[in-house]
Amino acid sequence: MRLRFPIPCVFPSRPLDRSDMRRRIDRWGAPPGRPSARLRSVGTVTTRSRGRRYAVAQGDIRGTHAMTPALSGAERAMLEGAHRQRYKLTRAPRFQPPPDPLQATAGRLAEKTSQRRLVTLPKPPFAVRVLNNMTFGATRQSIAEFNALGSSDVARLTAWVDRQLKPDAIDDSDVEARLEAAGYYTLKKTLAQQWEDHVRSGAEWNIRMRPGWEVQREALVRAVFSNRQLFEVTTMFWHDHFNVMVSDYSICPVFGHYNRDVIRANAFGNFRAMLEAVAKSPAMLYYLDNKSNRRGGPNENFARELLELHTLGAENYLGFVDPFKVPPCPEDPGYPIGYTDIDVYETAAAFTGWTMNDNHWEFTHADKDNGQFHYHAPWHDSGPKFVLGTFLYPERPALQDGRDILDRLASHPRVAGFICKKLVRRFLSDEPPQSLVDSAARVFRDSWRAPDQIARTLRHILLSEEAQNAWGRKMRRPFEAVAAALRVTGCDWTYNFDDNRSGDLNWRMGFTGHQPYDWAAPNGYPDVTTAWSGASNFGMTWKTLLWLTETSRPDDSNVKLLPILETTRQHIPAHQWTANRIVDFWCRQILGYLPRSQRLAALRAFMAQNGDPATTVLEDSDRSSTRDLKNHYNHQRLRSLVALILMTPEFLSR
Repeated sequence: MRLRFPIPCVFPSRPLDRSDMRRRIDRWGAPPGRPSARLRSVGTVTTRSRGRRYAVAQGDIRGTHAMTPALSGAERAMLEGAHRQRYKLTRAPRFQPPPDPLQATAGRLAEKTSQRRLVTLPKPPFAVRVLNNMTFGATRQSIAEFNALGSSDVARLTAWVDRQLKPDAIDDSDVEARLEAAGYYTLKKTLAQQWEDHVRSGAEWNIRMRPGWEVQREALVRAVFSNRQLFEVTTMFWHDHFNVMVSDYSICPVFGHYNRDVIRANAFGNFRAMLEAVAKSPAMLYYLDNKSNRRGGPNENFARELLELHTLGAENYLGFVDPFKVPPCPEDPGYPIGYTDIDVYETAAAFTGWTMNDNHWEFTHADKDNGQFHYHAPWHDSGPKFVLGTFLYPERPALQDGRDILDRLASHPRVAGFICKKLVRRFLSDEPPQSLVDSAARVFRDSWRAPDQIARTLRHILLSEEAQNAWGRKMRRPFEAVAAALRVTGCDWTYNFDDNRSGDLNWRMGFTGHQPYDWAAPNGYPDVTTAWSGASNFGMTWKTLLWLTETSRPDDSNVKLLPILETTRQHIPAHQWTANRIVDFWCRQILGYLPRSQRLAALRAFMAQNGDPATTVLEDSDRSSTRDLKNHYNHQRLRSLVALILMTPEFLSR
């Protein structure tokens, strides 16, 4: 990480003459590390070249060339010269178009990955396809409800998406009752209550970490039982996008606030509002160290990830190049084509002083230890800044530097493209169709000030022709596979803190590599198939799915966690227990359709053993019969059949 930061210039409150202005600008242009007095106020200034005065308008944030039409050529030259001296840009390389990231990595990926084998899967019914992509798993009930929404596939999809995009209108009281009955007692605590009860109180480890642990387990409860399925899927997307590691000692006590008041509160809302909520959240202030970002000891961690992961993306990173040589963005010449290291340093300076009330020894204000966001003016670098092609004037109102950068980012065309590419990748395909990304980006940017900007963008994506035909382009990650398995098998057990089965599942989820919100790096859990195609990921996911079918309920060791036997008895009379009927029922129950004939034949043969799959009636018993395998541990074989279907490519693909 580069930790060289700009030193602010000095503008006294009186008008400046030509020599004074030059002296001040020269000081601004001093290399990092030279002492400089602090900036106090802005009045009128005189340029070196024309000797004329011009008013510095607070809030007038415009850029150079097409990006800064308010600056004259001489003023631009002065600004550029100061910047070049400060960052020693005379030795910086000029802008070069970045290589295609796919071409750049293709060779390395080919060397490190095994040869892919194309598997052709039958195309499921329309309802199964869209529900598997837009929820945590299509169930028999959700498919029936979807098919009752209209007279055509498009009409049904439109009605379903429009309903799901208004989660407040969907009754989810059952989930809330489950969480309350299962002992989730921190989820509704305010940030102040979380801070008081789990930080200031000096609580023991299990109490201190309880809020974050509850959010982790709540995620699976909501994924399985919530009627607001699209909202829950989108919430997990934003958690990965604005990743914060829940198990961190400082973050876990306040993670409930981050989940409820930052991510969930903005999941369908406005991206610009979410950016500021994230920047101010104690969880992110801890995670990316911005709580200690000050003019005397700047920290660039948050600034770099804000540009690289949260908004523009690494694909628009230009490296250490002269920002004045960066060409305008083709989509909108008022914005630069990408960001440079200088933009990172200047952004870090803009967010100095954005901290929190954690009882820091320098704080003397009231409520200095309540865990809330706090803007500490003495820590803020109030000097002028040049970020993403726009000039930020000095001595501006509190928070204005950071907010103007967030405005600049939220309205940037490349940010719209980056966010929409990730959304399309999450819902449809590892290789997002560029035409859909571009059209979604236009919707995203055109509505960047709208309170329902994200909902509008999602509607455009999910109702697209590409969404209607997407199938088999994604793989369920371990958490998604477990949630889908619990949904399709009709499990009624609530993941909690007070029984051994919950502890066992929590332990096993960790070994799959996909424990919710516990990815250490700031880029969040990967969302492409190759990242989850390793033997360890598959092996632990399969073992977890098998464990679900075999383990007993915590309150009754004679009853299994998944009601496989009970469901089979309910839908197939005992005198019709043939392998064909049992296999067909569970394929339709889990997959929503019958798989290809080879897969179906193998499953039927496994269930029939030495009997005839079509005619032999299997006993409803679990007795041992080593000489007649068709009646040997039939209940266990039935559960193994369900586990095998859960491990198929048909179930793990979407």
